[in-house]
Amino acid sequence: MLDFCENWSLHRQDKMNNAISKGLRSPMRSLANLRRAKAISTSIVHNETILVKNNEEFVNKVMNNEKPVIVNFHAEWCEPCKILTPKLKELIEPLDNLDLAIVDVEENADLVHTFEVKAVPAVIAVKNGLIVDKFIGLVDADMITNLIDKMSGKKTNS
Repeated sequence: MLDFCENWSLHRQDKMNNAISKGLRSPMRSLANLRRAKAISTSIVHNETILVKNNEEFVNKVMNNEKPVIVNFHAEWCEPCKILTPKLKELIEPLDNLDLAIVDVEENADLVHTFEVKAVPAVIAVKNGLIVDKFIGLVDADMITNLIDKMSGKKTNS
């Protein structure tokens, strides 16, 4: 009788171990298959263009961003803004270590006041929650490129 009980116990344990190991392997296989199935190329846009809607969003997505952010204060009626904003998007879009935030001055009066924006376009560069550079107006292409290079780490501060 004891032999039967021992054999039954071993048989049950083998079945449980087998069930447990199948259960463990099954999700791993599923995960591996998912990874293989989802092997698609990454998106073309590497950064985030942040369309700031309010102060809270500005704090969360600009001031608390791990990456540096170039903030473009603009207005729909501003002709120089219509030149600068697309240029900033074009230059920043391929970068994965720099974000662009766009703030409409008509919709964000508090931010305009906080950052003392007196004219548009106004651009500030934010890194680790601090303003590290800025310019006002439509500046030459070299100044824009230098700011982007500096913020993205391509050029060191000189």
